[in-house]
Amino acid sequence: MASAPGDDIDILAKAKRALPGDYTPSEDEEYMSEKQLDYFRVLLLQWKKSILSAAEDTLQSLQDGPIREADLNDRASSETDWGIELRTRDRQRKLIAKIDAALRRIEDAEYGWCEVSGEPIGINRLIARPIATMTVEAQQAHERREKISRDD
Repeated sequence: MASAPGDDIDILAKAKRALPGDYTPSEDEEYMSEKQLDYFRVLLLQWKKSILSAAEDTLQSLQDGPIREADLNDRASSETDWGIELRTRDRQRKLIAKIDAALRRIEDAEYGWCEVSGEPIGINRLIARPIATMTVEAQQAHERREKISRDD
């Protein structure tokens, strides 16, 4: 029952496998061509569908009944598993908001461009993280600034 942090990655991989056809964007094509945008649109929608399906499974499990282990240790273990599962679903709820934002960026012709520098994010980064909003360099600079702010 307990979800591992890798679940988000597993769900994205499952979404990629469910895509129709065998097209994968490449660096050799025109950046953010209609074909690439369609690929990412379908990928994001499939990813969202997979997350919602997993959430339904969790909800169904919660509705099936309370934890009934007689042994206190088993019950504590089950409650810990439920806590982890619910935190995972909360993280995925936030991920759905990011997916929706990426879909809006596709519609607004802003998808694939760094929100900080305006440069292309890059096909390989978007394939690995379809909700990315910054280039690797901009993301690293952002994370350095966050770390410095926390350390102050």
